[in-house]
Amino acid sequence: MNKRQLFNALAFAAVVSLTACGEDKPAFHGVDITGADYAQGWELSDQNGQVRTLKDFSGKVVIVFFGYTQCPDVCPTTMQEMVEVKRLLGPDGDRVQSVFITIDPERDTANLLQQYMASFDPGFVALRPSPQQLPQVTKAFKIYYKKIEGKSTTSYTMDHSAGSFTFDPQGRVRLYNRYGSGAQALAEDVKILLKAR
Repeated sequence: MNKRQLFNALAFAAVVSLTACGEDKPAFHGVDITGADYAQGWELSDQNGQVRTLKDFSGKVVIVFFGYTQCPDVCPTTMQEMVEVKRLLGPDGDRVQSVFITIDPERDTANLLQQYMASFDPGFVALRPSPQQLPQVTKAFKIYYKKIEGKSTTSYTMDHSAGSFTFDPQGRVRLYNRYGSGAQALAEDVKILLKAR
C-alpha cells in the first residue's frame, strides 16, 4: 500500500468513526449519564402508603427529584417546571412521570405529601423513605442532604442537591438535569427519550 492509499484508508476510517459517533450520541441538554452504576431505582412507600418501584412506571420517561415540602424555593420551582414540561409535551405529557423523594420524612407525612403533590399535579408521585431508608436511597443516587438547625426543633431547613434524574421508558437512568435548566430544555430531552428504543 503506497502513501496515498494509506492516507485514503485512514481518512475513510476517520469519517466512518465520526459518523458512528454522531448517530449514537443524541444531543441532550442535560448531562448524559447513560450507563451510570448509580441511580438504579428504589423500593419506597408513596404518599398513599403503596410501595412503589421504578418498574411501576415502565413505558414512561421518569423524572426523579429529591426535596422537601417546606423548601422555600428550589423544590417548588422544580415541581412547577415538571408541570410545564407536561404542558409543553401536549398529549405525550401523559408519558412522563414526576417522582418526588422527600429528604425530610420527619415532617413530610403521607398526608402532607398528598397535599403537596395535588397542588402541582395529581398524577405526580411522592416517595417517603423511612429514616432508616433515607441514607441508603440518597447514597444510591449520590444525593447530598444535611439538616440545618433552626430556632426551634421543627423550624430547621434542609440543604440538598438540587438536580433531577431522568430515566428512559425502559427504566435506564439517562440524564442528570441541573437545577435551573428550564422546562423547555427538559421537554426537548424527554422527546428524544420517548422516541428512542
